[in-house]
Amino acid sequence: MHRTTTSRRALAAASALAVVALAACSSGGEDDAPTGGTSGDGAFPVTVATAFGDVEIDEQPTRVVALGWGDAETALALGVQPVGASDWLAFGGDGVGPWLDDAYDESPEIIGTLEPSYEQIAVLDPDVILDVKSSGDPERYERLTEIAPTVAIPEGGEAYLTPMEDQVTMIAAALGRSEEGEQLLAEVDDAFAAARDEHPDFAGRTAVIGSYWAEGFGAYVSSSSRGEFMQALGFETKPEIDEAAGDAFSVTLGTENVDLLDADLTVIQPIGFTAADVEAQPIFRTVPSVADGRYVVLDDADLSNAFSLGTPTAVIYAIDNVVPLFADALSGS
Repeated sequence: MHRTTTSRRALAAASALAVVALAACSSGGEDDAPTGGTSGDGAFPVTVATAFGDVEIDEQPTRVVALGWGDAETALALGVQPVGASDWLAFGGDGVGPWLDDAYDESPEIIGTLEPSYEQIAVLDPDVILDVKSSGDPERYERLTEIAPTVAIPEGGEAYLTPMEDQVTMIAAALGRSEEGEQLLAEVDDAFAAARDEHPDFAGRTAVIGSYWAEGFGAYVSSSSRGEFMQALGFETKPEIDEAAGDAFSVTLGTENVDLLDADLTVIQPIGFTAADVEAQPIFRTVPSVADGRYVVLDDADLSNAFSLGTPTAVIYAIDNVVPLFADALSGS
C-alpha cells in the first residue's frame, strides 16, 4: 500500500520559530543585539576545532555567511540571521524550509552551493563563514579563509556527513551561542525520545532510506542525516549499504543490487519524480518489503526536504509528520 504524506506545516513552523524566539530572548534585549540578531552568551575570543586546524574568532560575529548544507538554518535556530546563505535544496526565497518561514528580518544574499562566488561572499564583508556541513575541499577552504575566518567540517569529518550534534555545537560556539545550542539539541533529543516511547516496535527493526532519480534507485548510508534520523527512532540500518557506498554518502543501485532496498521498512525519496513514478517501476515492486506493503514514498516535497536536511528545526518537523507514516506502513494499515 502506498502511503502519502500530509504535512502539518503550521504546527511545525510555530515550533521552529519558538526555538528562534527562545534563543533571542535568552541572550538580551533588542537594543543590545548586534546587527543580524547576534547577542551571544559566550566569551570571545573562541577557538573551534576543524579538519583544517583550530579556527580562532576574536569577536562575536555580526555578519555571518552560512554556506554548508543546513548551516544557515542552524544559525537561524540559534537566533542569528546570516547576511549570506546557500540554498542547497532550492527552497527559493530566503533559502530555508517552511518551518522557518519569516525567520529573517532581512533576506540574505543567496550564494551558490557547489561552486560559490567568492567575490559575492567578499562583498558581504563577513566576520565569519560557516562551511560546517560541506565538501571539506581544501581549495574551497583556502579561498574562503582569504575572506574571513571559516569554520569548516569537524576533525575527522567526511564530505557532507557532519552529524547534527557537531554542526550545532560548532556553529553555536562560533556565534557565541553555546547555551542556545545545548537547548536546541535537547529539544531534538526529547522529540526523538517521545517518538521512541510512542512506538517501541521501531526498536531493532531494519530500515533503508532510498531515493529514485534520473539514474534509478539509490540508498543512503547510516552516517547520513537520513540514516541518523532512523537510528534515533530506534531502527537499525543495513551495513551492506555502507559497504557498497564506500566513502560516499549514498550508493546508486543497479538492477543487480536493488534488493538492498529490502528491510523491515523501506522509505523512498523521489528526486524530480512523483510517488506514482516510483511505484510504476516494475523492479521496485520486486523488493520484498515493497511487495509486502512495508514501504513509504515521501511525496510531500516539504517533508522530504525536512527529512533530508538534518537541522534541528527540520528534524522536529519531520518527526511530527513522518513517524505516523512509518507506523502505518509497519502495521500494514
